[in-house]
Amino acid sequence: MNIYFIIIIFSLTGACLLGIISRQLNRGALSLELPEEFKTTFDPEKYRKSQDYAKAGIGFENVTSSFMTTVTLLFIVWGGFNALDIWAAGFGYGEVVTGLIFFAGLAILSDILSMPFSVYQTFVIEEKFGFNKTNLKTFIVDKIKGYLLGGIIGGILLSGILIFFSAAGQLAWLWCWIFIVVVTLAIQYLAPTLILPLFNKFTPLEEGELKDKIQNFATTNGFEISGIFMIDGSKRSTKANAYFTGFGKKKRIALFDTLINELSTDEIVAVLAHEIGHSKLGHVRKMMIMSMINTGLIFLLMSFFLGNKELFAAFGMQHISIHAGLIFFALLYTPVSIVLSIFSSARSRKHEFEADNFAAATTKNPYALIGALKTLSVSNLSNLTPHPFYVWLEYSHPPVLKRIENLKSQKI
Repeated sequence: MNIYFIIIIFSLTGACLLGIISRQLNRGALSLELPEEFKTTFDPEKYRKSQDYAKAGIGFENVTSSFMTTVTLLFIVWGGFNALDIWAAGFGYGEVVTGLIFFAGLAILSDILSMPFSVYQTFVIEEKFGFNKTNLKTFIVDKIKGYLLGGIIGGILLSGILIFFSAAGQLAWLWCWIFIVVVTLAIQYLAPTLILPLFNKFTPLEEGELKDKIQNFATTNGFEISGIFMIDGSKRSTKANAYFTGFGKKKRIALFDTLINELSTDEIVAVLAHEIGHSKLGHVRKMMIMSMINTGLIFLLMSFFLGNKELFAAFGMQHISIHAGLIFFALLYTPVSIVLSIFSSARSRKHEFEADNFAAATTKNPYALIGALKTLSVSNLSNLTPHPFYVWLEYSHPPVLKRIENLKSQKI
């Protein structure tokens, strides 16, 4: 029996089962008793609704992950990758174009399979619980834009990787690493002005108390921004959010219109103080550096497997190709990816606490952020009692009750 075949089958199956187990534990942790901290914020009926929303999401994720894992396993066992590779090669083009056709075919198959789940989540689950504001036209237009954008960016990235691995010899992994880092930084630089506006309308925040307070806070704390914008988030969902994009002189603060409608001025400033804290405390830079290092290590490891005959035999391949090798390595890398994501999530949760502390210290009002967290938890029907194992495995943010407890302990 092929050892790579065994590793990949067990990895995919194990990852699926681990997800199901963690979600079922999370379901079991749902408490009928409303936590004391939220008794003046969450009315009992809304709290029950939040638990129904959590249960619906858990059931949906279990079905989705089980279906996609089963299809992937069958695709491997039935020689789907070999058939797709033969189809792509049948067009008669060179390695790079054949590779792009291969990936395009894989992406189309994946999207066809996932489309019903995406539609159900948006127009059934999110609709049922009052979140969805997306109409069919917006959904389709977003899909088309996503295809075009993914085709352009994905085409550039994959072309570079295929070219370097086919022509750059033993140092191909290094050139791929440099190429990906450069393109990624370019995308982050261009995203605020060229990419994000393709999906949302960015309107400069009107003059007034909110804009003045945000500008004063940013200036006082040495955070340079190129503009403050409101996003038409309500076009797609009632859920609220805020973030900043770009770097250097291209940094923009973005506020969902739903956030502006739900929170007070001081609460919005506190939320943005938290986001600015990530930048001031070096979290953005650290995460970017770690991501770059991880990418480099992946390409280095990948270089040892792209021509591995046993790995290709595990998938029943008739020919060895770089483009197929990229997919096979990604599947082989599944266990490592899970472990690294757990460490990454733990580091992210630590950063969230630190950013909360920064917001509390700089605004001198931890209760403003507490108020924002409570309001957003209610409006987003957040799960207030997630299971610790699910948090450990999946959460990039600490549970809201832990964040509130931490904020209350701050001495201002």
